[in-house]
Amino acid sequence: MIKIEHLKKEYPNVTPLKDVSVDIYDGDVISVIGPSGTGKSTLLRCINQMEKPTSGKVWVDGVEITDKKCDMNKVRQKMGMVFQSFNLFGHLTVIENIMLSPVDLLGKSKQEAYDEGMQLLRMVGLAEKAFNYPDELSGGQKQRIAIARTLAMDPNTILLDEPTSALDPTMVGEVQAVIRDLARTGKTMMIVTHEMNFARAISNRIFYMDEGGIYEDGSPEQIFEHPLRENTRRFIKKLKVLELNIESRNYDFLGMAGQIEAYCNKNRIAPKAAGRIQLVFEETVQMLLSILENPRIQAVCEYSEATESAEWTICYGGKQQNVTNSGDELVMALLKGITEEIRYRWEKETALSNRLTVKIQH
Repeated sequence: MIKIEHLKKEYPNVTPLKDVSVDIYDGDVISVIGPSGTGKSTLLRCINQMEKPTSGKVWVDGVEITDKKCDMNKVRQKMGMVFQSFNLFGHLTVIENIMLSPVDLLGKSKQEAYDEGMQLLRMVGLAEKAFNYPDELSGGQKQRIAIARTLAMDPNTILLDEPTSALDPTMVGEVQAVIRDLARTGKTMMIVTHEMNFARAISNRIFYMDEGGIYEDGSPEQIFEHPLRENTRRFIKKLKVLELNIESRNYDFLGMAGQIEAYCNKNRIAPKAAGRIQLVFEETVQMLLSILENPRIQAVCEYSEATESAEWTICYGGKQQNVTNSGDELVMALLKGITEEIRYRWEKETALSNRLTVKIQH
């Protein structure tokens, strides 16, 4: 078991990990996902102490490895790491790369290390490459060798830091197949990955990282089908978000129109859909400004890359006012002509209690 308490890692200009506390149980297969720069790789490197945490504690099987007195070389014998860049020794053959650590660190005989190394090469489908050198292999083959080398130490825990990110797309599948087989062995695994289907298929837990920590921890079904938190939902659905706030009738109309145009261009939204996104915002906001005594409006547009669909969520303050029934009839007729669905909900406990959701036609 790995136990992490209040882990923090800061650099001079950024703090990727602000406060991480989590328990990782024996046999867990955890995929670590999230936007770039949210501390996924840093978390793995702190767990095996390749990066020294700024503060916080990490225990592995009851041993505090963040204690300065801890013998990390001994701990790492049972905690393997697979990197993006393979890190094979170019002057050694494949089998020599695999034999090196078991002989030097575990004291195994060369014959024993050779026999076990060949067995591992057969497991990853590369026994015929035993006497080749790394520069004679493809990227996918090198990564499979790197996994076999890690397994040669018989670790209890395996950390994989984006193991397929440096590979040509045609080679990703062969490495993923090896990792899938490995996930069935009962070893504890943490895998940083951007491959969502892969993460969902092999894991029993998903860590979604954001805002300096593990933003959401759940089963694959929860994270991918029913995320509990907003940033998780936006990431999983590949949503691009634009937020605009209006607090006066004299808001910067041209400035906001420019922001919407830039948002549509950046996300390569088709001109027809972009025009409708702009029109829904303009017409809805003008309608609300005509009926609200003290304008307070938050408009959030979400565009899904996966489905190429867009949706405005427009929240406004004041008394309960369902504009789908009481709004300007001409505006509502126009909106219904360019949208798939318009929904209203009253959320009494929130500051902007009126919530209008407008799903735009493709």
